[in-house]
Amino acid sequence: MQATENMKKAIMPYVARCISSDQLLSARRNIYAVKRKALRQEPVLDIFLKADDPYSYLLIQALESFRSRFTIKLRFHVFYDIDPVMYPKFEMWRKYARYDAYYLAKLYGFHFPNNDSLPVQDEQTTKQLALRLVEIENDDDFIVKANVLLRHFWCHSQPTSPSFDNYNKAELRLSNNQSLLAQKGHYLGAMIYFEGEWYWGLDRLDHLENRLIEIGLTFAPNEHPKFNRTYQDFCKAPLLDVSRYEDKTPLVLYWSARSPYSYLGLERAVHLADHYQMPLVIKPVLPMMMRGMNVPEAKKMYIFLDTKREARKLGIPYGFVADPLGAAVERCYALVQYAQSENKLQGFLLSFARGVNAEGIRAETDRGLEKIVTRSGLNWSVAKTKLSDISWRQWAQANLDEMFAMGCWGVPSIRYGETHFWGQDRFGMIEVAIKKDLEKAATCLKNSGST
Repeated sequence: MQATENMKKAIMPYVARCISSDQLLSARRNIYAVKRKALRQEPVLDIFLKADDPYSYLLIQALESFRSRFTIKLRFHVFYDIDPVMYPKFEMWRKYARYDAYYLAKLYGFHFPNNDSLPVQDEQTTKQLALRLVEIENDDDFIVKANVLLRHFWCHSQPTSPSFDNYNKAELRLSNNQSLLAQKGHYLGAMIYFEGEWYWGLDRLDHLENRLIEIGLTFAPNEHPKFNRTYQDFCKAPLLDVSRYEDKTPLVLYWSARSPYSYLGLERAVHLADHYQMPLVIKPVLPMMMRGMNVPEAKKMYIFLDTKREARKLGIPYGFVADPLGAAVERCYALVQYAQSENKLQGFLLSFARGVNAEGIRAETDRGLEKIVTRSGLNWSVAKTKLSDISWRQWAQANLDEMFAMGCWGVPSIRYGETHFWGQDRFGMIEVAIKKDLEKAATCLKNSGST
């Protein structure tokens, strides 16, 4: 049994590299394109909207301009319920989503009220909204009508009488749409499905834009992605001389050794901190599956493939993955305090994250972990004596509690002063807050006559 398990762990990095390879992606896309052309079918985007999901409202606003740029049919599917298995911290997620949507809307010039302006919403109101949306989902002007309904919902949340003739028929359609979403392999609202691939909300529209541009489905010959504001200017601002600033607010990263998004987040956090010469504090937490939470296969596969395309976009290697779940994570955390004592924590965690996510290094083995440890400048002989230490469980739990108290439900979460976000795709927003502080500091220095 143990031999079989070891063989499986040895093979899986190569399987992961194959599944996430550019060659397989290209072949899969070609098959879909050939099939579509052979059957003389028009290209279609299947768009799944959860009625009371903030990101679905933002997506509707984005699609008003999106439709005018691309020669593709939009097919809408409204649903209402959720699969609780996919949302282990649903109430926390919902509260955070409203906070996040406000800042994302500001970034793109869309509408979403801040938390202080949000109306009280009850189940009856949201259900009526869903029923009204599903009734009109096949209308040619659905985007316009849906935008009006959703704006009213998020501004006033006053129940309006459904206009449909058949309540049961509308409910059945909501249920069927949710079943279709699950059948195609997803669970979130604000999802777009196109020929085997999923694109979530505003944050992944850039990938869809690039794909549609690549296959020539544009009206304008010089079309280019427009939904790239979360990363296009990242760390491109001219550097200010920050050496004179006394108050350097740290960048805090809540990080998991197993999370693929945390890997990207660590790389971006290091880049950001280096660029602005600011302290970086890394606070590891236990992975969800080591906290008794289940992550369904469909969710794991989406995260894996989504991380790959985000990594490709950012120029970060990813895909040759040796899953560190279990012993490898524990061994990593057992060495955190040792790495800190040697002032090499950042280098050690980078070495670990790159090893298990991009180099197929099995950190549960001494051979693998030794490579990770020694190349970060630590002494393997010393490190070996600390692998049985379990005191890390206390600070890992404290870090998790701190992250939850901040209002963030998952990793990576990032904090700079009072600004905080979840997700590796929010570093651009954190950078905005940093630049504002630096500009204020520069103004203060100038006004004080400092040179």
